[in-house]
Amino acid sequence: MANDVRVKVTLSCTECKQRNYNTTKNKRNNPERLEMMKYCKFCRKETLHRETK
Repeated sequence: MANDVRVKVTLSCTECKQRNYNTTKNKRNNPERLEMMKYCKFCRKETLHRETK
C-alpha cells in the first residue's frame, strides 16, 4: 500500500529524551504529533511521551 493511513511512530520521554515506545497512529484523524502519559523505566515514573521523527 503506497499511501498508508496508519503509520508507525516512536514515542520518547520529554524528561530524559529516551525513546521508549513504538505505536501506530492514523495520520488522517491525528495529523499533529501524538502525546501520551506513559511509564518511563529510566525515570521510574509516569511522564509525558511525545512522537518523534
